[in-house]
Amino acid sequence: MTLAQTTSNKNSSNPFVSLNYEPALESLGNDYYDEVAAAEFQEHILRWRNNSLLPQLGLDPQAVTDEDFIVAFGKFESRKPLLALRYHGYQFGEYNPRLGDGRGFLYGQVRGTDGELYDFGTKGSGTTPYSRGGDGMLTLKGGLREVLAAEALHHMGVRTSRCLSMIETGLSLWRGDEPSPTRSCVMVRMSRSHIRFGTFERLHYLRRPDLTKKLLDHVIEQYYQHLISEQNQYAVFYAELVKRVAKLAAQWMTAGFCHAVLNTDNMSITGESFDYGPYGFIPTYQPYFTAAYFDYYRRYCYSQQPAICKLNLEMLQEALKAVIDPSDMDAALASFDQHYHSEYCSLMFKKLGFDQLTDPEAAELLNLTIQFLQDSQVGYHLFFYEMARTFSSKWRDEPGLVMATSDIVPPSGASEIFDNWCILYHKMLNNYHPDQMDVIAQNLARHNPKTVLLRPLIESVWEPISQEDNWQPFSELIKLIQSGG
Repeated sequence: MTLAQTTSNKNSSNPFVSLNYEPALESLGNDYYDEVAAAEFQEHILRWRNNSLLPQLGLDPQAVTDEDFIVAFGKFESRKPLLALRYHGYQFGEYNPRLGDGRGFLYGQVRGTDGELYDFGTKGSGTTPYSRGGDGMLTLKGGLREVLAAEALHHMGVRTSRCLSMIETGLSLWRGDEPSPTRSCVMVRMSRSHIRFGTFERLHYLRRPDLTKKLLDHVIEQYYQHLISEQNQYAVFYAELVKRVAKLAAQWMTAGFCHAVLNTDNMSITGESFDYGPYGFIPTYQPYFTAAYFDYYRRYCYSQQPAICKLNLEMLQEALKAVIDPSDMDAALASFDQHYHSEYCSLMFKKLGFDQLTDPEAAELLNLTIQFLQDSQVGYHLFFYEMARTFSSKWRDEPGLVMATSDIVPPSGASEIFDNWCILYHKMLNNYHPDQMDVIAQNLARHNPKTVLLRPLIESVWEPISQEDNWQPFSELIKLIQSGG
């Protein structure tokens, strides 16, 4: 297979086939991937198309048909080579050298209208050399859950991959964690990169520092271009990765999101959130909320996410020390907590309606907020939404008016923590000019959506699909999420 053969057929009427695919990762050589063939499916039903992503690819949604999606991402016509990426990873703390793309592949890489390189990665498209006895398929419910998670997180301000399409394939699958037989699908993820921490860990395991340097040069060239002129670009790269991952962890925590499987093969080298399996959004503030039923020791529970991300960065150092001075990496990792704390406080302050952290009472307000949420077990997302819904400039008049019209908070005198919170929030409002109350109201509305993907909500849209093939509730939920409702 030559690189020339990766160029799309310019005469094709299918806009996806006609995109200008770049052989960025392929050009590194086959030390990083295997060429694979996609499975052939008996049925192709387009269940989801993300029209909001098409302009980013230079495509007009009205000019792209459903059949275009099916041909490109269900039948995989006119697109070769397809690459199953090789990687290892630490899974629940244990190193696993038997990983790699087991039910998907890199379909292609394209340059967005923003000049950034993006991957199209499949999930559920058939077996590869790394399937380890699996069928290489994805359940329809699993695909639906990832579509929902990616859209929800994106609209909550999390740096995340998104789903481009989901096609039902007509196969019946047997799974231990779903009522079976269950339906199957192929999902296509659009992300900044599918290169993982585990991609580098595999090269260290193979004792190939030459391939590590080659891949790291590629990562900087494609995803950290602003560092190319840096004198110590490798060390600066690692420092920026630390900062990106710390900020990502803060974004998850403020969104009340638990990824559930933060193995190093699920950590992107670009600091982007991706690969959503048994995730969950916390219903109330529960530090030990654990989304994955198989995480028996709560390793990846909600409150552990920042520490696990930091640990994964530390383990990545072992793979990168062939290129980067360990002392430089240690110094960079030492800044993780500061980056995380700064981002977390900033984002939480915005959820409380404020733009800046300059108020001397800001830290105390955040502490009281978390104390109240944990003590009362009021709905985490509901509390902030109720702040947005009931906000009034009259809250400046006296503390007793703060959230007084909401049914979810305790009456005055019933909770000392909440009373102190109201007193402090009232005081902080009076630090601002009355004309700024509209800005605070807008911040509250922007950062606290009503619709949050708690498990009962996901089940409420899956049930009509599984029982009646009724996709209307799913479509309505997606529209709500995308509108910020």
